[in-house]
Amino acid sequence: MKDDLFSPRPLAGWYWVGAVVSLLFAAGACALYLLHVTADPATLPLDQRTVFAAEPSWVTSAFGLGALAELAAALLLLFRRRMAQPLAILSVVAFLVWVAGLFAVPGLRDLISANDLAVAIAVAAVSWTIFWFARHSGQRGWLR
Repeated sequence: MKDDLFSPRPLAGWYWVGAVVSLLFAAGACALYLLHVTADPATLPLDQRTVFAAEPSWVTSAFGLGALAELAAALLLLFRRRMAQPLAILSVVAFLVWVAGLFAVPGLRDLISANDLAVAIAVAAVSWTIFWFARHSGQRGWLR
């Protein structure tokens, strides 16, 4: 029997649900990034202000790049364009750099909570899922 696991198939009905959920996640990530970079540290509680001051700009930039690349990939998924795949993998890499930064920067690692790390890992995992969705859609011939 021929293995046609990745052969082109008609567009599945659940494709649109996946594309819209991807867009909602990406929009949420962008909103969080904008809230973070526009926050006034003076208005934050002391513990959050300390975390804010300890975060290097490259960690913040990695999160921003991941959020913007994810948003672009999700929009391209809605338009069923192949360019969604490389943008989705760029997002995964950027989010992994962000998570690595949270672990690698000693001043930051010691200040953030376990919940913050869990959220960061969950964001990277959802980003990977969106990349998988884009790759799967491309293999099925659903992206042009």
